[in-house]
Amino acid sequence: MFSPGQEEHCAPNKEPVKYGELVVLGYNGALPNGDRGRRKSRFALYKRPKANGVKPSTVHVISTPQASKAISCKGQHSISYTLSRNQTVVVEYTHDKDTDMFQVGRSTESPIDFVVTDTISGSQNNDEAQITQSTISRFACRIVCDRNEPYTARIFAAGFDSSKNIFLGEKAAKWKNPDGHMDGLTTNGVLVMHPRGGFTEESQPGVWREISVCGDVYTLRETRSAQQRGKLVESETNDGSLIDLCGATLLWRTADGLFHTPTQKHIEALRQEINAARPQCPVGLNTLAFPSINRKEVVEEKQPWAYLSCGHVHGYHNWGHRSDTEANERECPMCRTVGPYVPLWLGCEAGFYVDAGPPTHAFTPCGHVCSEKSAKYWAQIPLPHGTHAFHAACPFCATQLAGEQNCVKLIFQGPVD
Repeated sequence: MFSPGQEEHCAPNKEPVKYGELVVLGYNGALPNGDRGRRKSRFALYKRPKANGVKPSTVHVISTPQASKAISCKGQHSISYTLSRNQTVVVEYTHDKDTDMFQVGRSTESPIDFVVTDTISGSQNNDEAQITQSTISRFACRIVCDRNEPYTARIFAAGFDSSKNIFLGEKAAKWKNPDGHMDGLTTNGVLVMHPRGGFTEESQPGVWREISVCGDVYTLRETRSAQQRGKLVESETNDGSLIDLCGATLLWRTADGLFHTPTQKHIEALRQEINAARPQCPVGLNTLAFPSINRKEVVEEKQPWAYLSCGHVHGYHNWGHRSDTEANERECPMCRTVGPYVPLWLGCEAGFYVDAGPPTHAFTPCGHVCSEKSAKYWAQIPLPHGTHAFHAACPFCATQLAGEQNCVKLIFQGPVD
């Protein structure tokens, strides 16, 4: 969210350069238990006071584990590629004054700038849900940003641990490129998808690819952790790129992209505008109102509910059950269509909006509401699920989408008077 402190930064010469933001899919503006420290739903990347980037320098080919350990203990960054019991290639990294590095992963150790844990589908309403075994790497990936304009951001698989090392063991996929430098893939892989046309109203889904430890882009492996890598392809990180860590998916928004994105204040104004039109329940004739953004998880008396098969918006009522349908399905009294009947929730995470249009469409079956173009964009994006499946999901709660279009146009009834 845009805190008041961030908005004040706009004064000339005071604002540090912002490279962009990472937003975790499946959260509606904050984690269920609140954002805390490095564990939050949205992470801004600012130009550091002093560059902390690194670049490859010396390469050592080593035949004994002791020698490998001696190099990795020198206190500088290194990546070790174990080829066999008797051979390891260690690439030392040296300081790069032209880049800033940010690391993402499940570990809470100090090298990690942004702590990410597994996203639980529909977790907005399930604070207690726990993942027994995470598939997200402790040091999952790193994002390197150029300190000079145009502030290009690049993603690399794997992050340096507390000893400043990355280890690719014997079983990890690894190879020597034609130019002689080593590269490899992490166990469950880091996948990226760059939408065609950036992140705008006209954007189309791109193709999911895999990022290597050295930042090259490959077609997907046959399975998530297969030994054989895919084919090398060209690619670049841009506004709206998705980064999947096998358990959580991040949306990359550039500073320029965010400049053209609706803000928290804009979404609140849209909420107030809908409520000011005094939409009514067509049956009970009572006035409906979206709850304030601060109360986005408590169903309120005036909360709008909708039949997701047809889009008719009502107040809550306890009738319309059909004995031949599932528990949460009802018959709409306006058009007799049978389908899910759920409370509507305003999508509050501004970073997921591709435009600033009014909230007219709801995702099915969760009932999160956003603009038409935003709903239709996310409804067509295949997101990685588990180790080999892909499906569309609501960006605000990670619920798998269903229905003919994955979203529905809402039909509000205005006041009768």
